[in-house]
Order: sequence, then C-alpha cells, then structure tokens
Amino acid sequence: MSPTSPTSPMSPASPASTTGRSPDITASVSHLTPDLWDRAGRLLIRKALAEFSHERLLTPEPLGGGRYRVLSDAEDVEYRFTARRFALEHWQVSADSVRRFRADDGTELPLDPLEFFIELRGALGLSAEVLPVYLEEISSTLAGTAYKLTKKPVSSAELATAGFQEIETGMTEGHPCFVANNGRLGFGVDEYRAYAPEAARPVRLVWLAARRDRATFSVGAGLDYASLIGGELPAATRERFDGVLRGQGLDPDDYLLIPVHPWQWWNKLSVTFAAELAQRHLVCVGEGEDAYLAQQSIRTFFNTSAPAKHYVKTALSVLNMGFTRGLSAAYMEATPAINDWLAGLVESDERLRAARFSIIRERAAVGYHHRQYEAATAKGSPYLKMLAALWRESPVPSLRGRERLATMASLLHTDRDGASLAGALIAESGLAPADWLRRYLDAYLVPVLHTFFAYDLVFMPHGENVILVLEDGVVKRTIFKDIAEEIAVMDPHAVLPPAVERIRVDVPEDKKALSIFTDVFDCFLRFLSASLVSEGVLDEETFWRTVADRVHAYQDSVPELADKFRQYDLFTEEFAHSCLNRLQLRDNKQMVDLQDPAGGLQFAGTLENPIAPFAARTEQMYGM
Repeated sequence: MSPTSPTSPMSPASPASTTGRSPDITASVSHLTPDLWDRAGRLLIRKALAEFSHERLLTPEPLGGGRYRVLSDAEDVEYRFTARRFALEHWQVSADSVRRFRADDGTELPLDPLEFFIELRGALGLSAEVLPVYLEEISSTLAGTAYKLTKKPVSSAELATAGFQEIETGMTEGHPCFVANNGRLGFGVDEYRAYAPEAARPVRLVWLAARRDRATFSVGAGLDYASLIGGELPAATRERFDGVLRGQGLDPDDYLLIPVHPWQWWNKLSVTFAAELAQRHLVCVGEGEDAYLAQQSIRTFFNTSAPAKHYVKTALSVLNMGFTRGLSAAYMEATPAINDWLAGLVESDERLRAARFSIIRERAAVGYHHRQYEAATAKGSPYLKMLAALWRESPVPSLRGRERLATMASLLHTDRDGASLAGALIAESGLAPADWLRRYLDAYLVPVLHTFFAYDLVFMPHGENVILVLEDGVVKRTIFKDIAEEIAVMDPHAVLPPAVERIRVDVPEDKKALSIFTDVFDCFLRFLSASLVSEGVLDEETFWRTVADRVHAYQDSVPELADKFRQYDLFTEEFAHSCLNRLQLRDNKQMVDLQDPAGGLQFAGTLENPIAPFAARTEQMYGM
C-alpha cells in the first residue's frame, strides 16, 4: 500500500468520516421540521423588523399600545407586531406578536421569511443580482436556527458558569446586527453538522506540505519555524508527515507545513489546486492528532486536546456575512510583525497596564503563492485567499486562580425563557447591577477609548473579537484578538515600522469617532442595554449614565489628552448612523472595499447620542 493510496492511514479521512455523514441520508435534515422551521422563521422576521427599522429601511406605523405595522412594497400585505423602543432607535420586537395579514380584507396569512424579503425587496434595496444570493443566506441562517432549536435547552445561569468552549459553542444568535448572519454558503448540510461552531463537533486539521520556494512563513519575535511546529505537532506526527514526503522521493527540508480546514481540502484545494498537487508543489501529508473546535468566527479553531496550544486560523472559501472567508498569503506575511508592534505598545502604556488589558498575538503565519492565479487575478481576489493559515496565542495560560473565560458575545445571549447570560453573571457576582456594569466597562470600554484618543488606534471590538476574563461573575479584564486584520491607525502622521504600515488607513475626520459610536455603542451596548432593561435588571437611564460616568472617569485620568476630547467629542448630541445591513443588502459578496473601508459605509441620517444628557462634567472640565 503506497503512502498516497486512498486507504492509507496517512491520507486525510474521507468526507464521510470528517463530516460525520449518516448512513441514513434523511437524518441529515432531521432538524428541518414544520414546527422548528416556523419558530426559526418567526425569530428571523422578528429580528428583520427590529434591525431594518433601526436602520430606517422600514418605517413602522404606530397603531397604539406599543403595536406597529409595516406594509409590503405593493401595500397588499402588512406585518403587525408589538415592540418596545429604546435609546439609539433600538426596537425590541416580540417574536410571538408578529403576524402577517392581507391588507385589503385583513385575512391572516402564514409567516414565511422568504416571502418577507420578496414582499419588501424594494424597501430593502435588494437588487435582482443580490436577492437570490441573499435568500440563500437567509435559508442557511434559518436552517442553522432550526438545528440549534433541536439542542437540549441550557439556561443562561448554567451557561454562565460553563467552560470557555461550552460557552463558545452555546451561542445561538450570531452577530447581533446582521439579519443574514449565518449564511456559510458552501457548506453542505453534513458539513454544517461537522464544522459549524454550534454543532460542537471535534475536528482534526488536514496538513499540507508546501514547497518553500512557493510559500512564505513569517514569525514573531522569539519564535522560529522549527520551534513553532515542534510545539504544535508531536515528534511522531512530524515523522509521519516527513515519511509521506520521503515515500515520494521528496526532501522534507524543502517544504513548509500548512494546516488546512478539512472543508477547504475536500472542496477547494484538492480540485482548484490540482496542478500544484500533481506536480508535488503541494503534498497532502495527512491529518494531525489534536482535536479542535470551530469558534464563532467559523474558520478559527481552538485546540481542545491541548488548550494551551495556539488557535489555528485557516482559509475557508465559504461566503458568510458579506465576505468569502479566505486568507491571503501576501496579507498574512506582515501579521506577526503587526501583532508584536501592538503588544509592545500595550505593554508600554501605563493606562492599558492599569486596566490589565492584553491581546493574544498572532505569532506566526504561512501562505502559499499559486503563481498562475496570482498572474491571472487582481489584488483582493478570492483566488488569492485559498491557502494560508496563522497561529494565535491561547488565552488559557494567562488564567490565574478562579479566573475563567467567556466570549464577550455571550453577554448578549438569552436562553429560551428570555433570561440573559449577562443577567446571570450579575446575579452570580452579588454586585449591584450598575457596579457590575462599571467594572465591565472599565475592562472593555476604557482600553478602546484610550487607544483611540492616545494613538488614533482602533479595533473591531465586537463580541466575537473580545474575550472576557471572569471571576465569580465579575469581568476582571479583557483580551482582544483578531489583531492584524481588524486594527487600524487613523493618524496620517503616526510613525510606524515599515512592516506595520499596512494598518494605516485614511478616514475622514468626521468619521473617526464612529469607531466608538458605531462599533461599541450602536453595535454592542445598544443590545446589552435593551436586554438588561427588558429583564428588569436595571433601568435604561442608569445603564447609559454608567457608560457616561466611565467615559468621564477615563478622561479625568488623562487630562493631557483634553485637546483630543474636544476634537472628538463623545458627548456630542448626535452622530452619523452607520448601517451594517445596508452594506450586505447592497453587495452580499463583498460588503466593503478592504482597501478603503470608510469609503463604502452606508448612512441613514443621525442617531441621538445616549450619553449626551450626561455631558455636564466634561463641559465644566474642558470648557466645551
């Protein structure tokens, strides 16, 4: 038996074993039942009404008593629902209240989420080109929700005290703003059950050997290729991989190892890179032994066999939430240097140290250059993002004592009884809700404020990119991740090392503070506030007064930045309303130009700033 034969134990497992296909083909769609589909559809229409109203794509007509209606484009169908309204034009729609009627005679019609988008395609600006792909994303999102509804219910109180990965795989909603937030176009149903984070199925990565003259490897300070691979793969595995190469008359020293998502191997690389494999520029050497779990970001894996080892982020040519989730070999090359630069900045800053703020660095990256595709396509093409990977530090070794980890996205999670995980943490802490919120904001918001005002440096600080370090339900500190792809320096005069220059972006002055107003206030705190208020944990004024208080406290601590506080006034009466769904509805294959992210933003007027009523302290201090 040759090392490359299909039955060789050194070749990657067949799709049947990697995706867990059932001999009973009907079992793969057992979650697609009328009852579960109806419930999933109701939940999605609820979110669509809420977020499209927030983005002013829909204008609900008040009917009195907290009830509203929305008419279809043709005004022949209407949707009626009950909602509460909160700061930042947040709509909290009751899913069970949503009903659909024929407008002329009031006949009730069944809810149908796909019909919802057909009926409102004009209001939503869905073009003939975008609409069918968007409907496919909606269908996939609905199927995912139906699958989640088959899982045994876990209360927020139980989940709040669960392990890091139980929380990660226990999330049910996905991105809070996007309606089509679990498209994952490219996954078959069996692959969904194998690779979706909520499926919580262990995965073994496929490893390819790439000729060094066609690959690039870059690494952070204090690490090299041999030590990285030696720490990630046991000696027996490395010898097994080397044996595959030697068995084909190849020298292992001529190759670099690249971890690959199993889906990418079976669906892309084994076909699209067939010439590279045939010519032995690439060689599939088999699967690793370690088990991994997919994270909320789909293409990133956490090592459950050895949690202190690195995360592995892989290229995945699946369309999800406005982008194909590939990784560029050229783009990855500067990743470790950018992470080292930011880590140095964080460690040297007294204010960030006081907040115990940290990042987990992307320590190494590897990518393959397919010469023909590079010659045939333009920069940014998905064909240039099919084969690359990076290794990111694990947060586990940083834990001390009773500390535990949770993705910040979990704060927005509610269980089937409507109880929030944030509320469960507050209860566990024994603190007054406002005190718990203050400590959370000191750990999360203050570092975001300081890097913005002190360095013109911004993150993409949404829930999936932030890890909370908890102790007895209290947020002690935060860890930010996904650094090289999602940070930016907006100061055109900042002195950056040549290898870091890529993160400099040109943002108009009047848009810079949106990195806080939009990314933090509108896309995260808006949801957290409404959830805690609806649950009766605290009132809305207390929530936003506490946010304002922490902004004041931060500004008091760094009076030397007073000029910047005047320049970018966080207590301004209103700010531009930047809309995420409008981006996806306009172009769901590439929402923004990554070379000019600010240039493609979609706006819908302005939003009232919820902390503006609490600006008095700043006005007195700085003479605003």
